[in-house]
Amino acid sequence: MSEENGKTLDITALENWLWDAACSIRGAVDAPKFKDYILPLIFVKRMSDVFDDEITRLAEDFGDKETAREMADTDRKLIRFWVPEAARWEKIRTTTLKIGETLTSAVKAVAKENPELSGVIDIVDFNATISGERIVGETKLSSLVESISKHRLGLADVEPDILGRAYEYLLRKFAEGQGQSAGEFYTPREVAWIMAYVANVKEGEEVYDPCCGSGGLLVKAELVVVEKAGGKEKVKKPAKLYGQELGATTFAMAKMNMILHDMAGNMEIGDTMRNPKFLDGSKLKHFDVVVANPMWNQKEWDEAFYDADPHERFKFGYPPGSTADWGWVQHMYSSLKDGGRAAIVLDTGAVSRGSGNQGSNKENEIRSKFVDNDLIEGVLLLPENLFYNTSAPGIVLFLNRAKPKERKGKILLVNASQEFEKGRPKNFINPQGITRISNALLNWTEEEKFSTVISTADAVKNDYNLSPSRYVETSEAEMHRSIGHILYDLEQAEKDAKQVDVELAAIFAKLELKAEAYDA
Repeated sequence: MSEENGKTLDITALENWLWDAACSIRGAVDAPKFKDYILPLIFVKRMSDVFDDEITRLAEDFGDKETAREMADTDRKLIRFWVPEAARWEKIRTTTLKIGETLTSAVKAVAKENPELSGVIDIVDFNATISGERIVGETKLSSLVESISKHRLGLADVEPDILGRAYEYLLRKFAEGQGQSAGEFYTPREVAWIMAYVANVKEGEEVYDPCCGSGGLLVKAELVVVEKAGGKEKVKKPAKLYGQELGATTFAMAKMNMILHDMAGNMEIGDTMRNPKFLDGSKLKHFDVVVANPMWNQKEWDEAFYDADPHERFKFGYPPGSTADWGWVQHMYSSLKDGGRAAIVLDTGAVSRGSGNQGSNKENEIRSKFVDNDLIEGVLLLPENLFYNTSAPGIVLFLNRAKPKERKGKILLVNASQEFEKGRPKNFINPQGITRISNALLNWTEEEKFSTVISTADAVKNDYNLSPSRYVETSEAEMHRSIGHILYDLEQAEKDAKQVDVELAAIFAKLELKAEAYDA
């Protein structure tokens, strides 16, 4: 298990820290703008602390830090990245005059050294005025700097995706009411680690996330490569990471994460469903591994969109307008090499909606194609209340275009709904739980009340319902179904009923037209 899972800055400490930072500029800017001021400084602080770690490491070879800095300045290849003096946190923190100018100069200096961040990290002017008055005064900026200084953010101090975590919290806390975070999902780190361990990326493989957010899933995939090798210096061929993200701010986070971890990350901005950026000529580029957590139940695309797709991604069918879950799955499947594999976080209903219904159901029909073609290797049911913006449990769908011989015609189902500890504000999976779940999925371990292997024939018999809870019952879950689970099931039942009503209405409308034509 990665040491990254044992970081001291836990979720409660992180949120308290960010809340203090936000309070330091409260009243000066609107709440949704807090992240625009806080995130660039967290990035600069993180970059500065990692730079200090690098200089300390070099000092062991060159005798002292001053010499180490001189050598690093002469040969930039000795370190991950160069932090200019204006952006080093010790300089920023000791500034007592013209703090706004100092902060603006710091982010601009970072952008100058890292041109890919130009226009991303340096868009806020900390010294800006309106009608001659400073938007954020010197006192508030000083308080903000002190708040951010409370925690060290070196590679050994915090989890890999600290930037993504900070962004998600600020977005959820201050922007939800403005409708700015609708559908934006942050993958809980436990889930991300499970996906990374099960994906089991090998050295030199190409890994893709079509909705990468802040890049956390890609970072963890490469960290598992490093862990298996016994350290970064022992990795002969790092994984090649590719990510596309629609949101400008989260795209910036992904860029920053790649820089901070010195990873071979190729990040693109844009709408993946409408305009996938990674192509080989006019066709989709194919990858060894896909890891992703797309927005659940998107309603942006209709049958006409899927039918007109120039990349022929939706050969197994067109998803209903009420949810694009299986549209995303088909995009990811189409992005895999012949022997590729994928781990995809989805709404729980994605593996069960439409099963048992009398009428036809588009999701069920697509799901049946994946089962009949033996492309689904496993389904993991997660505990409830892990995700920030929903109490729903979620599932992880595992695809494999080249199953080992012993797994052909079979699907592993893991019901980890009880594998959690209560937390505030969210539940979490402890390191032992991460290991248990990962090992079950990697080794195809069957365990009573936890995991089982079914045949594709079993799935067909159950009308392609792949919900682990249907096949693996836990006594705790049967005796004490949570209110969250009950409400979620009721919501899904209501959605299914509405979908059936729409389909019936369409059928009746056609019958009426035929009757009118007959009468005429």
